[in-house]
Amino acid sequence: MDRGGADGQNQVLALHVTPGSQGYNAGIRAGDVLLQVAGKPVANTIEVPQALQRVGVWNKTQYILRRDNVPVPAQVIVGEGVLDRSLYYQYVVGIAYLLIGLFVYYRRVGAPRSVHFYVLCLASFVLSCFHFTGKLNAFDEAIYWGNVAAGVLAPTIFLHFCVVFPERPTWLKRPGVSALFYLPAALLLTVYFLVAKGMLRVAASPVEVSWFLDRVWLLFLSVFYLAGTVVLAMKTPHAEDPLVRRQLKYMRNGALLGIVPFTLIYAVPYLFGALPGHYQKMAVLSLILVPLTWAYAILRYRLMDVDIIFQQGYVYTLATLVVLGIFYGLIFSFAHPDNLSPAAIVGLILFATFIFQPIRDWLQEQLDRYFFYKDRYDYRRTLIEFARELGSETNLDEMLRSVGDRLLHTLSIQHVAFFLAADGPKSDGDQFSLHMTLGNRKERNQKQPQELDLSFLTADPGKPYLFFERTRHLLDAVSHQWPISVRRTISELDLTYYFPCTVRGRTIAYLALSRTDKGDFLSSDDVELLTTLAGYVSIAVENARLYNSLQRKVEEYERLKEFSENIVESINVGILAVDLNDCVESWNTQIERLTGIPRDAALGRPLSALFPAELCEVFDQVRKQTGVHNIYKFVLPAPPAVAGGNGLGNGHANGHGNGRANGNGNGKPTGPAVHILNLAVAPLVSKDMQQIGRLIIFDDVTDRDELERRLVQADKLSSIGLLAAGVAHEVNTPLAVISTYAQMLAKQISEDEQKSKLLDKIAKQTFRASEIVNSLLSFSRTSPTEFVEVDVSKVIHETLNLVEHQLQKSAIEVKLDAPPALPPVKGNAGKLQQVFLNLFLNARDAMDGGGTLAIHVWSESGFARIDVSDTGQGIAAEHLERIYDPFFTTKAARKGTGLGLSVTYGIVREHGGTIEVESRIGAGSRFRVELPLARKPVHV
Repeated sequence: MDRGGADGQNQVLALHVTPGSQGYNAGIRAGDVLLQVAGKPVANTIEVPQALQRVGVWNKTQYILRRDNVPVPAQVIVGEGVLDRSLYYQYVVGIAYLLIGLFVYYRRVGAPRSVHFYVLCLASFVLSCFHFTGKLNAFDEAIYWGNVAAGVLAPTIFLHFCVVFPERPTWLKRPGVSALFYLPAALLLTVYFLVAKGMLRVAASPVEVSWFLDRVWLLFLSVFYLAGTVVLAMKTPHAEDPLVRRQLKYMRNGALLGIVPFTLIYAVPYLFGALPGHYQKMAVLSLILVPLTWAYAILRYRLMDVDIIFQQGYVYTLATLVVLGIFYGLIFSFAHPDNLSPAAIVGLILFATFIFQPIRDWLQEQLDRYFFYKDRYDYRRTLIEFARELGSETNLDEMLRSVGDRLLHTLSIQHVAFFLAADGPKSDGDQFSLHMTLGNRKERNQKQPQELDLSFLTADPGKPYLFFERTRHLLDAVSHQWPISVRRTISELDLTYYFPCTVRGRTIAYLALSRTDKGDFLSSDDVELLTTLAGYVSIAVENARLYNSLQRKVEEYERLKEFSENIVESINVGILAVDLNDCVESWNTQIERLTGIPRDAALGRPLSALFPAELCEVFDQVRKQTGVHNIYKFVLPAPPAVAGGNGLGNGHANGHGNGRANGNGNGKPTGPAVHILNLAVAPLVSKDMQQIGRLIIFDDVTDRDELERRLVQADKLSSIGLLAAGVAHEVNTPLAVISTYAQMLAKQISEDEQKSKLLDKIAKQTFRASEIVNSLLSFSRTSPTEFVEVDVSKVIHETLNLVEHQLQKSAIEVKLDAPPALPPVKGNAGKLQQVFLNLFLNARDAMDGGGTLAIHVWSESGFARIDVSDTGQGIAAEHLERIYDPFFTTKAARKGTGLGLSVTYGIVREHGGTIEVESRIGAGSRFRVELPLARKPVHV
């Protein structure tokens, strides 16, 4: 150092000589005054390194010293300055700061305080690694000032970071307050600058001034670092968020373990004037704990990538050691390893290179299985395979539940949720709703899904995933732009990651996950895994939705089909549809009834194989014509099951019309049983109005035709009845006169036998005419009728007694089955006796050569039923529809008037009953009369 001598001249004094150095070995001791170097006088300390630089490294030069006022020469070899080993550790600390700062900056540049942390790491790197060489050139000057500036700013930035992390205090948000932190640093840096430029002079030598400033700077550094540590310690117990509390705890512990040992071992002794020894300088090693623990806190509780780095570092280190062991093991396995040829060495190196990757993969798998992931290893290995199989599950809820359960076990997360876009033709695809939540999430007055504001989930997120570091306290600039309802929703859901599930460029769902069970964030490997999984989930969701949509359409189609079929089946007409080749494609139940052909047997068959040739000809005639074609009253034979009965024709008459007679009662002589149909043939067209077939409608009008016939018959009988009433009244009077005068004349000429016979004939014929008139009156119902309860069996017995002699005379056997205990009917006994008398006499006349008359009486379904059967010659089919017409008879001349069945029909209709006939030539006839039973009054 420079010091003034007794004569006022400046002297260069040896303040400290390191034992073992080149100067110490040449005899230089502390307190010696340096006069010359290499024959040139030395006036101040700055000229010493300049002189040594001119001499050159490892060259010998002569020092002229003065010790106790006696000049002493010393031969000194100029050697390189030996750096203390602690300096290398400072380099390690500085590089660690730089790498961690860069890693955090590029990984988490958007996180709060990440840039601040990066600047702190950069300043610490400069402080630890910038050391001037001693050449005192421009580069040395730049390095020196960089080291000085970093030494002053690093503690200040550290304290500032501790104060603002994780949230900037309210009092620090006022303008200019943050600058107060840097005021002491600016003052200290100004002092350094003024002293270095000679603007600030003191009585001490430059070495002493430098040493003084070093101690001031060390005090400044220790105080600011310790102050930051105290701030972290004070913040830790008051942090509300568990994540922040863990971060602060790690940062506090790292600062304590890094700063306190350095301060106690190195800084404090240096401040009291002690020169630090080698082991004291090694206290710099504790400083590396600060960036390591801080980076661990930030990364582990932000992204956990530090774990991945450590894991990969372990694997690569072990793999390298194994390969080196194999390499040197192979070398030393030879008897003379020194004699190995270069080719053998190259071969071993290539062998080691090729086996490195398989060994690394094997070690990675073993460490993952037994150390890093343990129980979760198999889940992680199979997660992607599981994702590829998601498409096989068509139930959306089951698929999402299986994905959620697998994620909960694999990543050890707290809870997972699925948000689905609105599905439907009217949805815009930008509205999402909470569909499912899984996990052990604690409910905290959770809102209903419809109350959540999910507007922050958009169809185009613009990034691989959404990430919310602190869901309870949204402090970043983006979150403050959202409405309060969105921020409350994010806080309520407590989900950190939102991965969009996109398929065909459209986001249809979001896969949302919380932090892990320990409150950690996911690693980048996990995030990449989930990004891939989200793609598979999107495909699975789309498939499930498409399947459900298809299933709904199928069900809707089935419902519509069933509904249409029910409509077709409910219509009381036969409907069939045919294609352009006239092959049946639709066949309803009514067609089955009309044709007797089941649907299964009709589908796919041509019309020609199902219907008569004459009907198919009609179909062919209208094939190429447009519009609807109608075919009226086509006679279609009944199915064989109907037509193949006893072969008897039948006719019936009731209170609503006349009778019907033939196979099924329509009066047409076309066979034993037929249907009368009205047909409509219409083109069957598609939506684009192209004809794809024909629609044929079969309307069974058999009953309608019969009803029309009955109406005609009823109108005819009504007209005849009116006519008969008039004739009866007009004829009865002259007949009465003729009969009276004939009887009077017969009494007067009773002696004249010839004339008396003539008068008798006149009287008999008059009575016959009177009977005919009385029959007409009965037919026209002009006579009053009184209805009482009548025993039908009794009436039948009395009637048979009247004609018993005639039946015996005609050799007719009577078979009567009329139980006496039948319920009574409401009617007139005399008129009913006339009905049965007419039927018995007609049967007698039909059996000229004798036969059997069978009478069967029973009650059923509120009616008394009477069957009158004979074995006579029968009624021809062409006569069946006319047997109830007045004056129609098939009997020989003078054997009938043709009014018997007409009067019988009128009486039966008057009693509210029906009469039916079945007859066939040569097989006899059977008449059935149905009369309603008398209704008993109910007394309540």
